[in-house]
Amino acid sequence: MPSHPANTLSLVADIGGTNTRCALANGAEVLQDTVRRYSNADYPGLEAVLQQYLADEGNVDPAAACVAVAGPVRDGTATMTNLDWTIDKDTLARATRAETVSILNDLQAQGHALGDLADGAVRPIVAGPDTPPSPNAVKLVVGVGTGFNAAPVFDTAGGRFVPPSEAGHANLPIRNEQELRLCQYVSTAHGFPAVEDVLSGRGLERVYAFLGREAGDETHVAAKDIMAACAQGSDPRAAEAAAVFSRVLGTVCGNLSLIQLPFGGVYLVGGVARAMAPYLQAFGFADAFRDKGRFAGFMSNFAVNVVEDDYAALSGSASHIARLLKG
Repeated sequence: MPSHPANTLSLVADIGGTNTRCALANGAEVLQDTVRRYSNADYPGLEAVLQQYLADEGNVDPAAACVAVAGPVRDGTATMTNLDWTIDKDTLARATRAETVSILNDLQAQGHALGDLADGAVRPIVAGPDTPPSPNAVKLVVGVGTGFNAAPVFDTAGGRFVPPSEAGHANLPIRNEQELRLCQYVSTAHGFPAVEDVLSGRGLERVYAFLGREAGDETHVAAKDIMAACAQGSDPRAAEAAAVFSRVLGTVCGNLSLIQLPFGGVYLVGGVARAMAPYLQAFGFADAFRDKGRFAGFMSNFAVNVVEDDYAALSGSASHIARLLKG
């Protein structure tokens, strides 16, 4: 059974709708051999998951705990978007016996990871200026996975600050007749065409189905199978769906960049972003990103990258709690 020093390490967790990943961290460093995954369906709540993890790690007594949650966080309380769990600081402290605790939205945790990523964890998609950005330049983290979200990342004299956000529930942009029809198609689900209805795993499936309806042959295919068909070149509709997805993603990221001015770069995170990374350039992401009329040239100020580190939310949680401990 593992043995760890008491009141020294931090517990960090990435809580998704299906699974929770837990790990121990020494300062901002996640200890890779302590990463464990748990199926949420096997537990009544997060407290039970964390207690099981601590037991599995030799009843370790952490000094601090930080969890990243797939849902909105307000006043230290998190509500899961796709899971009937509510998590607050008292519950987290009771479950972990930690003296210092923090709860982040999962995208906030991804934002806190920027600047601490390992070499090779970032894949360039759109080049930025030749001159490097200033150390305190604003960054933008964009999460594309089960859902969609985006938030600015501010590096200040007081530390890194990532405000909470629910950007995935804003309206989808419309640039042409096809995108208008796509908006009308996805709005049939709940009467409102949100960004997340297209820019997510389920969204890619909706785009594929929409293109089928346009062709008089509506079929439903899982996102992983659409991406596999893209890789194999076996289904032209899969490639077209990925191209529509890429262009809408470029438009949305361009809009967000004009709002936040991320001279430090745009960082796409999440499983769908990583899966789409090989196709974004060929499928028109950059053109859509820069298609801002007289501001098209200005858009060259913003580099776009994909973060390929699957543990970034854990790393960001570790980075955040380490800063809190330092005061």
